[in-house]
Amino acid sequence: ERVGLGTAALVLPLRHPVLLAKEIASLQALSRGRFILGVATGWDEKEFDVMGAPLKERGKRTDEALNVISRLLSEEEVSFQGRFFQFEDVTIHPRVAPPPLWVAGGSLGHAPETPDKPYIAPGVLRRILTADGWMCRSSGSDLEMVRKDWEEVRRFLQESRRDPDTLTFGHTQFVHVVETDTTEEALEVQVPHFIRVMGTHRTEDDLRASYLLGTIEEIQGRIAELAEVGLEYLIVTPVANDPAQVELISKHVVQPFGV
Repeated sequence: ERVGLGTAALVLPLRHPVLLAKEIASLQALSRGRFILGVATGWDEKEFDVMGAPLKERGKRTDEALNVISRLLSEEEVSFQGRFFQFEDVTIHPRVAPPPLWVAGGSLGHAPETPDKPYIAPGVLRRILTADGWMCRSSGSDLEMVRKDWEEVRRFLQESRRDPDTLTFGHTQFVHVVETDTTEEALEVQVPHFIRVMGTHRTEDDLRASYLLGTIEEIQGRIAELAEVGLEYLIVTPVANDPAQVELISKHVVQPFGV
C-alpha cells in the first residue's frame, strides 16, 4: 500500500507510445496510483539499430512519444498524425489519472562511449520543464557536475516562469555495501560486481566516478553531499544478487538518512 513503483529510467524512444500508454494505465490502476513514469532518451547506438530507430532521432522521438502518452492518458478517442507515430480513434482503458513524469538527463564528462556532451542539451531542459521530477546523472564522485546541472535546471525553470521548487530532484544510484574501513578492501569486493553489471569496457576510475563505491563512510559522504546540493529522492539499486545487500543498504544507506 505504500511502496512506490516506477521506471528509472525507461528508454522511451525505443518503445511504441500506444502500447506503452496501455501498460502505464494498467500499472497505475493495479498500484492504485503509486506509479511514477521515469523516462530517458538512451545512448547506446546498437540498441537503437536493433530497434530500427536512428540514434540521432532519440530526442524528437522522445518528445513525440511523451505527447502521445499524455493525450492517451487524458483524452478519449485520440487521433494522432506525427513524424514517427500515426493512428486514429484510440482509447486506453482503464481510465486513470496520469502518473507523475520524471525526466532523466544531464551533462556527462567521463563516459566517452556515449554521444552525450558535458552540458545539458536544450531539448533535455525543455523536457524537464514539463516534468514533475528530474533524475540527475549517476555520479559517485563528480559532485560538481551534478551541482552545475541542478543550477542550470533551476535557472531554466526560473527563466521559463516556473517555480524550481515544484520540481523534485531525484537520483538513481547503484551500490554494493562492504563493511570495512579500508577503501582498497571495499573496492576489491565491489569492482567485480560492478564490472559484471556494467561491462568490462568500464575502467575502475569510470565506475568510481559514476556510482557509489568505497567504504560506508565514503558512500554516506557522497549521498550527504548530494543532499546538500538539493537531492530529495534517492533510488538505490544493489549490483549483486545477494539478499544480504538489502539489509546492509537499509542499515548503512537508508536508516542514516532518516527515511
